[in-house]
Amino acid sequence: MPGNRKRPAGEANTQLPAVFFDRWRQPFARFLRIEAAGGGALLLATLVALVLSNSPWAPWFLDLWETRVGLGVGSLEFSRSLRDWINDALMTLFFFMVALELKRELVLGELRSPRTAALSIAGALGGMLVPALFYLVLQLGQPGQSGWGIVMATDTAFVIGCLALLGPRIPQSLRIFMLSLAIVDDIGAILVVAIGYSHGFDGSMLALGGLGLVLVRAMALGGMRHLLGYFLIGSGIWLAVDASGIHPTITGVALGLLTPARRWVGDERLYGILSRVIAHPAGDHGSGDTKDRHTLQLAEVAARESLSPVERLGMALHPWVGFVIMPLFALANAGVSLSLTALGDSVTLAVVVGFVCGKPAGILLFSWLAVRTGLALRPPELGWRLLTGGALLAGIGFTMALFIANLALSGSVLDSAKLGVFLASLVAALAGSTLLMGASVGQRRHDAG
Repeated sequence: MPGNRKRPAGEANTQLPAVFFDRWRQPFARFLRIEAAGGGALLLATLVALVLSNSPWAPWFLDLWETRVGLGVGSLEFSRSLRDWINDALMTLFFFMVALELKRELVLGELRSPRTAALSIAGALGGMLVPALFYLVLQLGQPGQSGWGIVMATDTAFVIGCLALLGPRIPQSLRIFMLSLAIVDDIGAILVVAIGYSHGFDGSMLALGGLGLVLVRAMALGGMRHLLGYFLIGSGIWLAVDASGIHPTITGVALGLLTPARRWVGDERLYGILSRVIAHPAGDHGSGDTKDRHTLQLAEVAARESLSPVERLGMALHPWVGFVIMPLFALANAGVSLSLTALGDSVTLAVVVGFVCGKPAGILLFSWLAVRTGLALRPPELGWRLLTGGALLAGIGFTMALFIANLALSGSVLDSAKLGVFLASLVAALAGSTLLMGASVGQRRHDAG
């Protein structure tokens, strides 16, 4: 808007419309801030779980998560352990939020450009396939063989937290690449869970869940705006998918990707409605059923609907996921008895090698192939040394690694895998952060010279 244009009186001295236009930078920055702070809460919860599980209170702490919680009517009972409620129900909200962020990036954000998106997608694909191959080579024919999916995912919160500690010393393009890679990575991991770690397939219940998704899509196309209806249908879909034998967290991904990314009220209509609020003369009408009151209610709806459902739901859910769901998940799943003798276990070694060696190797190899073949575009400021540092950070698997480990393994093998996840995450964080700090110092010297 030209600065010398004379504004109507109703538009004077208002800054709000400028905020509405800023639809890409601010949501991305807000996501990074919450994700980085959420990483701190996740780390604290992990440390608490480790301390308690290696203390005199360990039996009480570990048994707490096995407490059965549910409903029973006559001979019918629907219950599961507290840990399973967290892993199956609350983690559905986590994957719903991940899918929302992916949808936003694909439609409104940095991944709208196919060649820009291709770099992150290629890196994520390599970061899943190569570490799984490394793990299988080391565990083929051994008790931990079924845990190949453990080393496939990247923990978004911890990676963004590490990047936040480095501050402005690294380019924004690396943050965008790592965030996009981690989101695609998480989606890939839940597909692995749905396909590779589901049991007892029931086609009729899955078809019922699919019918529910069709209904959700029809409701969105028909202009249904009330969240309660979507929540009730979504809960029914979750129950149907759970009964089908497929892990119910896939419901969160499906519903997130079906959420509309386009806003209902555009800027021109919004400003027109707001101008009507300004134009109404003040009168002594009280708080009854007046024209002013109807206009204010209309303005409230218009202001809310000027953000897409993807943006609104993401903003509402993200703090709950970052500061409640993820710390609860860590408390329920990160408890393991630490033992020096377990350091030499083959499963521990396979997890560490998969994350620390296989993850960066896969990301760099597939990213290089995508750029070399012209499928992907690498930003000029995002050099290969920075990409290597980011690829090392991607070896922080933690949340999804523990999630898949609990599905794939049990007993002492599970404890060894958890220990491997902790060690790999620590090594990856230190190695990636050190390399990025060195790269940023070298870049500043090069610019100064």
